[in-house]
Amino acid sequence: MYKYDAVDKTIVSERVEQFRDQVKRHLAGELSAADLQPLRLRNGLYMQIHAHMLRVSIPYGLVSSEQMRTLAYIARKYDRGYGHFTTRQNIQYNWPELADVPDILEDLSKVEMHAIQTSGNCIRNISSDQYAGVATDEIIDPRPYCEIIRQWSTLHPEFYWLPRKFKIAITGATTDRAAVQFHDIGLEVVHNDQQEIGFRVYVGGGLGRTPVIGKVIKEFLPREDILSYCEAILRVYNLHGRRDNKYKARIKILVNAMGIDAFREEVESEWAHFMDGELKLHATDFETMAGFFPAPAYEALESGDSRVQKWRELDTRFRDWYDNNTADHRQAGYRIVNVSLKEHGIAPGDATDAQMDAIANIAEQYSFAEIRTTHEQNLVLADVREQDLLDVWKALDEHRLATPNIGSVNDMICCPGLDFCSLANASSISIAKQINEKFSDFQELYDIGEVKLKMSGCMNACGHHHVGHIGVLGVDKKGEEWYQLTVGGDASNEAALGARLGPAIAKDDVGEAVSSILHVYREQRQDDERLLDTFRRVGVDPFKEKVYAEQA
Repeated sequence: MYKYDAVDKTIVSERVEQFRDQVKRHLAGELSAADLQPLRLRNGLYMQIHAHMLRVSIPYGLVSSEQMRTLAYIARKYDRGYGHFTTRQNIQYNWPELADVPDILEDLSKVEMHAIQTSGNCIRNISSDQYAGVATDEIIDPRPYCEIIRQWSTLHPEFYWLPRKFKIAITGATTDRAAVQFHDIGLEVVHNDQQEIGFRVYVGGGLGRTPVIGKVIKEFLPREDILSYCEAILRVYNLHGRRDNKYKARIKILVNAMGIDAFREEVESEWAHFMDGELKLHATDFETMAGFFPAPAYEALESGDSRVQKWRELDTRFRDWYDNNTADHRQAGYRIVNVSLKEHGIAPGDATDAQMDAIANIAEQYSFAEIRTTHEQNLVLADVREQDLLDVWKALDEHRLATPNIGSVNDMICCPGLDFCSLANASSISIAKQINEKFSDFQELYDIGEVKLKMSGCMNACGHHHVGHIGVLGVDKKGEEWYQLTVGGDASNEAALGARLGPAIAKDDVGEAVSSILHVYREQRQDDERLLDTFRRVGVDPFKEKVYAEQA
């Protein structure tokens, strides 16, 4: 993983001391809350319903065992013993005291972590594929490209006060696991006719109040031009993006207002002024950055360790975990292990300090001391030898990290909702608990198959409900919590926004409504169809009729 140089260390340590002074002056009454607000936001510190919330950056979801131990230490010392992993591959702490935040940032800086640009109207954390470097369908490892963009975008003086927040994602595989079509800029690796590496560039994607699938602005961008072209896009957005209405300030609104052809013309015109300038990348730049992400010291092993099949036959719990929580690895004799943070009764994405310490230890012993965070609010051990899988499962199970539900309806995305967030209209965590209780039989989950259920407590869509196979959105109706349902959303290559079923339903009925959707799917599916496939074949009407017949 990328290691800080002297410049990186200086920037982060100086930022800590600057914020320490700002907090000190605020607590002494010398700096108003209004004046502190933009300063704290630039350091990832929000004010929520009950307390401050600190969001810590985990660039492209990569964290070392040492860093994970620090995250556990912070949860233990400064919070209430847990952290919340988010859909942007970061971690949030919900209960820090303002006076402690500079100390937290200092502790983070000691392990090359920070909270810079995790909030505010700037370029946010660069996100990517949690299987980067190990996926069987990977064309290139996207992490060096993510790091190049991260370094360019951090504290960029021209793009530090944009009309609104700005998000960039990169995928280097044929399967999009980074939702690139729902970002302000999405980069998807492609080859041209000469088999040169480049990127298809999407612009103006996003969720929130106005969900939009990104539009292709360039079919093939040579990799040497990723910085200059991103800069051109951001310059056009910074110049023309609305600043009079925060709900219409995202680049997706600008692209839709101008039309993609006119927007492309503006970007190309801007790009022409500096495309061959200092932002042009060279082979040595890619080689240098790739050097920070070398392949681990893999052993020469054969795939299909005979012991795995024996263990599967002897223990059905191990079998279920292996079948659902592990994935193929590009290196023979290894597998990818998905660590579920979706145990029944626990808020999705939450991990205790003890669990974080445990995963750090397991990664250190079995996966080259490296952990990935995912868009689905889980963790990944990317490089586990097949011969170690039983021991890894036992270690994870001991700490309630082996729930065999990856990809199932219980592996849901869930924002903090009204339990914590001052923007939320309704609870999300309680609905997750309701759905978990409705689908407590794992064999039923396996029969249902892949279902991506995504849930948000408000229209800001932190839970990505628009692109869930089943989406749940909390709304306020005269002070009561109600929920709108959608079906058919997809954040992967065949991007789609979910179709709304109809009027919002009462809070107590959400679990039953989800059950009705899945009942229709199981009745209508053909062969090995997923819920998404069946929906695309039969349309929304059968699901709508069943859900509202049950509500009548």
